[in-house]
Amino acid sequence: MSKYHDLAVNILGAIGGRANVTEYTHCMTRLRVTVVDRSRIAEADLKQIEGVLGVVDDETYQVILGPGVVTKVAEEFGKVLEASGPEGDPSTSAEQLQAKGAQMKAQLKKKNDTPFKNFLRKIGNIFIPLIPAFVGAGLIAGIGSILTNNMTAGNLDTATWQQYVTILNVIKNAIFSYLVIYVGINAAKEFGATPALGGVIGGVTLLTGVTADLTITNIFTGTPLTPGQGGVIGVLIAVWILSIVERYLRKVIPDAVDIIVTPTIALLAVGLITIFFIMPFAGFISSNLIGAINWTLEVGGAFSGFVLGTAFLPLVMLGLHQVLTPIHIEMINDSGMTLLLPMLAMAGAGQVGASIALWIRCKKNKSLTNMIKGALPVGILGIGEPLIYGVTLPLGRPFVTACIGGGIGGAVIGLFGNVGAIAIGPSGVALIPLIANGLWLKYVIGLIAAYAGGFIATYLFGTPKEAMAEQE
Repeated sequence: MSKYHDLAVNILGAIGGRANVTEYTHCMTRLRVTVVDRSRIAEADLKQIEGVLGVVDDETYQVILGPGVVTKVAEEFGKVLEASGPEGDPSTSAEQLQAKGAQMKAQLKKKNDTPFKNFLRKIGNIFIPLIPAFVGAGLIAGIGSILTNNMTAGNLDTATWQQYVTILNVIKNAIFSYLVIYVGINAAKEFGATPALGGVIGGVTLLTGVTADLTITNIFTGTPLTPGQGGVIGVLIAVWILSIVERYLRKVIPDAVDIIVTPTIALLAVGLITIFFIMPFAGFISSNLIGAINWTLEVGGAFSGFVLGTAFLPLVMLGLHQVLTPIHIEMINDSGMTLLLPMLAMAGAGQVGASIALWIRCKKNKSLTNMIKGALPVGILGIGEPLIYGVTLPLGRPFVTACIGGGIGGAVIGLFGNVGAIAIGPSGVALIPLIANGLWLKYVIGLIAAYAGGFIATYLFGTPKEAMAEQE
């Protein structure tokens, strides 16, 4: 058996066994498990398992494993669940466990059940599955840009290397050119529509078949619509409307003709609404939103960077950061890069600096320093959850000083200006290859400033006395 299989077995045992799991999924860094009874989770034992970087007790119970590892462990976790079969519990019946679990889940859901947070959670669920594609395609685009720059500078022969750049662009365009279709499919899953119909509505915004000789006019401005106008914002609105229309049709269309009539009417109605109303409206919103953000960053400079770098982790804690994902994507579609991401990435760098300061000042606290040693490498690579939930947040003050460090790094990036990323997904050192226009050195200087800011603020003001006490 592999180490990933053993890790999956140990995790399952610590969270209460097969009888305590109803379903599971995973994102880039976390195994997300829906459990029946949270009181059956041995959280202390779970945190001690080698390979587990931390846990987050949210609507789903989340085990932080890190990128790459989580995919392999999730696959093994499914195999272990299937192999274990139904598991009885001599002390508690399945019905009792389910009833208790349903009650606890309802209480937790009620706590976080606000319309705004639910909306943001859906937005996150739409884009999280696409992040590996963004990262891979972004890095391929970066390689293509490096080759193009070298051809322009005369370092490479254009006749020889242009074909390779073209091939790289074909691979990169497979996600970015048809992104609205992927978003439409995922949005349909979240909003309760048929995924294939969501993909079609996303594809409608590409205006396939419209040419310079045959245009569609914007009914508000009288100007021709452009393919992709409104971007993913328009797709989200359109697929949400699709879900409403489709649910209504399912209620009134007889079952015998539902498979024929419902998708036809839904696509025709929502397709027309998308072309003539949503695309012009979303295009107006998108262009003005991106323009306002760019203007703010240009005028605000270092101050804007400081605010963004400082505030990002509190936004993450509140679950409000999800709303930024469509904005990042629209900025990339508009200008080829997002100026927000490098500034926001400084927040994680501040956590790294703060954790190094705690490591030095709390040498006698063996449990804390061991946690830092395990979480620091992935923190430098941009996976900040282990440091946040395992180190700085539980101690209180270090979380605040780490945010200040992130603000300092963000201010440096803002002072430089025009430092953007060509794709979303990574942060920290892992974001360096995705920095646009060869400005990676400025980004690295920002990282160093955030490390230093988080370190100094935490070393001088953010280390609790109790954390420095001797502990095993």
